[in-house]
Amino acid sequence: MSSTETTVLVTVTGGDKPGVTSVLFAALARHEVDVLDVEQVVIRGRLTLGVLGSCPRDFDALHDELVDAMHTVGVDVDVEVGAARGRAGLSTHAVVVLGRPVTARAISVLSRELASQGVNIDSIRGIADYPVTGLELMVSVTNVGDEADAKLRQSLAVIASGVGIDIAVERGGLARRGKRLIVFDVDSTLVQGEVIEMLAAHAGVEEEVRAVTESAMRGEIDFAESLHRRVATLAGLDASVIDDVADELELTPGARTTIRTLRRLGYHCGVVSGGFRQVIDGLAHDLELDFVKANTLEIVDGKLTGRVIGDVVDRAAKAVALRQFASEVGVPMEQTVAVGDGANDIDMLTAAGLGIAFNAKPALREVADAALSYPFLDALLFVLGVTRDEIEAADSIDGLTTRIPIP
Repeated sequence: MSSTETTVLVTVTGGDKPGVTSVLFAALARHEVDVLDVEQVVIRGRLTLGVLGSCPRDFDALHDELVDAMHTVGVDVDVEVGAARGRAGLSTHAVVVLGRPVTARAISVLSRELASQGVNIDSIRGIADYPVTGLELMVSVTNVGDEADAKLRQSLAVIASGVGIDIAVERGGLARRGKRLIVFDVDSTLVQGEVIEMLAAHAGVEEEVRAVTESAMRGEIDFAESLHRRVATLAGLDASVIDDVADELELTPGARTTIRTLRRLGYHCGVVSGGFRQVIDGLAHDLELDFVKANTLEIVDGKLTGRVIGDVVDRAAKAVALRQFASEVGVPMEQTVAVGDGANDIDMLTAAGLGIAFNAKPALREVADAALSYPFLDALLFVLGVTRDEIEAADSIDGLTTRIPIP
């Protein structure tokens, strides 16, 4: 082997223990190796550590020293000369797999589909064990562009449905961790249930209102029309019921953790709701949200009139609100995230840089960038590239780490 510079891939495997990394890099340093890439994973005490580097000195001497050095710490080493430094013309994507559980069959089917599309799996790591199992696959995609991304998402959505997991696909790199504004729908997204139905229960018209709500969520009737029809049934209801319903609101599991984590990461957080300001203002204050956009119920002489004040926050208005929020804080639209569950959220999710459908109706799932089917809102953090370890590490600073038993 000549002494001219060459590229080497060093792979260390064996039982994990203190000192392995130190011994490895000391040997590399003695041969003046420049590090190009490093990746390490430990699964149940078994270490795999890979280092890609350029070696300006004698390869044979490096190989022999690495074998001897790693033997002293009881691990194996493989040294490959001429390893590729990169693959030109490829795009890196993150494929996030979530499930309870994630079966070997699911990974087999997924990997086979990726291979059929010429997508190479570069690395796999575990990102969550609670409330769902989460795996992150970093992949190299040969077909680059929005149309190719949409095709990949669609094919993997079919796979996900067939094997009972969630699969989200997003372009990797800085753009993935560069999101800075997130907007949530409220009813059946940030909170459990529908506020209008909770109000209707006090008026004794819950079933009538629920039927209209479900029709609107499926996209069968115009939202503005459905809102007016539902609110009309509340005419004459005492305004004190608003406070009662506000007190009854229950956050979706993981919602508080999600908001708290995103705020720590520097996100601006807000809600855009087809529901009512008077009901959700207290919740927004409690969660320290930056933005709130919702409808306003008309109240006269302490009674609901059955009408709303001002323009209706409908499907189109939700997208307008997202753009307005982004403009106010100087965040480009490609760095925004929108989360919702119904047809009324379609425009908002398609306008956002990343649209996430949460336990959503088919009309929304079809246009969303990612769809989550488990009832834990913090699962969306994994799609954004945040691991469970990062969440718990942040929470432990405030002594807030808790785990709620899952039945």
